[in-house]
Amino acid sequence: MSNFKEKYELVAGLEVHIQLLTNSKAFSDDVVNYGDAPNTNISVVSLGYPGTLPVHNKNAVVMAIKLGLACRSDIREKNIYARKNYFYADLPKGYQITQHTTPICNGGKIEITLKDGTKKSIELTRIHMEEDAGKSIHDQDINHTLVDFNRAGTALLEMVTEPVFRSSDEAYAYLTEVRRLVRYLEISDGNMEEGSLRCDANISVRQIGASKLGTKVEVKNMNSISNVKKAIEFEFDRQCKLIELGEEVFSETRSFQASDGTTKGMRAKELVNDYRYFPEPDLPPLLVSKAFISEVKQEMPKLPNELFEEYTQELLLSDYDAKVLIDSKELSDYFQDLIQHTHNYKAACNWLTGDVKGYLKKEGIDIKYFQLVPEKLAALIKLVEDGLLSYSVAAQKIFPALVNNQGLDPKDFAESNNLIQNSDNQFLHNLIEEVLGQFPDKVAAYKSGKKGLMGLFVGQVMKKSQGKADPKETNKLLSEILDQ
Repeated sequence: MSNFKEKYELVAGLEVHIQLLTNSKAFSDDVVNYGDAPNTNISVVSLGYPGTLPVHNKNAVVMAIKLGLACRSDIREKNIYARKNYFYADLPKGYQITQHTTPICNGGKIEITLKDGTKKSIELTRIHMEEDAGKSIHDQDINHTLVDFNRAGTALLEMVTEPVFRSSDEAYAYLTEVRRLVRYLEISDGNMEEGSLRCDANISVRQIGASKLGTKVEVKNMNSISNVKKAIEFEFDRQCKLIELGEEVFSETRSFQASDGTTKGMRAKELVNDYRYFPEPDLPPLLVSKAFISEVKQEMPKLPNELFEEYTQELLLSDYDAKVLIDSKELSDYFQDLIQHTHNYKAACNWLTGDVKGYLKKEGIDIKYFQLVPEKLAALIKLVEDGLLSYSVAAQKIFPALVNNQGLDPKDFAESNNLIQNSDNQFLHNLIEEVLGQFPDKVAAYKSGKKGLMGLFVGQVMKKSQGKADPKETNKLLSEILDQ
């Protein structure tokens, strides 16, 4: 943001649309499958043919409750759907089934941590259930807009915050946390580039110290976290400039232009009464009992904040290590499986965040496609822990072999390839004497105070032993011999 931030304050709220991982749509049995041929996952129900009736999707309700519980929201027991009436070419019924006055989740909060370590609680207004519209395609035919109704009727949750954001960095951290949360809950894949997570930002500015909110501008349908950040920064500057020039900030809906990082006016902002909300006559009230909510609660997985506490307080990992592990649900899941087979938690973390992630990056794959089972990796960790292998040999020679051949046993492979470490004192003593005899000037320098040369001697011994010398024993013997 520019120097306007010395005079003006950003006030923003976010609306996040979360596409749920249900097999069928919100109110019909149409299949939900991203990437299918256009207009193949449709039916008379999702297209709103006369005489057709919608039905509740139980899995969508369960997912809504899970998100509400994770956010510590109040779960509503009696839910009534509404029709939100408006016309778009990709809205086949001419209205959207949504929740208006009775959202399934009221209130709640999400904790975020900024880059400088500052923590902030983002208050939620509501989370409600609704259905998605179709998709208009503008770039495949120069004369026509094409419409794909596959997405029409897909189950969504809309998560609405209070106007509590005071910087684009806070919005970035919040969306990152929301995406991670829905992935841990396994209610959405969170892939913004596929439209599974879309964000509208309500942005206004006011002079610092003022209590009255400025005129709100909505930037619609952004499909990346960085774009939301850029849109907020652009709008803050744009609105501040208008105010400084004595011009009016209009309440309008704008779109974000990713090509140049600007926003563009689309239409005047609709008012609630423009939508002519009324209760959906074809859906009976949805009743959610306390017992059902309790059942859903029993199915909840451990969430990132719980895992962070477990990793730092119980497993005694550093904050940094814990943050790296919980950043990806798949990585954390693998770690959880791995520590069932080893109690060397630090080594397990180092292998995962170092060698495993390095391999995945090199191969360009996600950890869910990583084929080395945790038991085999734990066995390799134990060989290093027991002093039978040096870490470098384990990482450079045995780990690649295990990844490429799932049937290998780490110890058998090490033995058959003569890789087991030798900690025999006489064997090491002979190697050390040989190395020291090659570097008499370095030995003299070490004895005169240049203790940093120890690394050179250890390295040479390891090289001569082809990695089979035990580093700890090598260091110990070298010290004894050089300090005589």
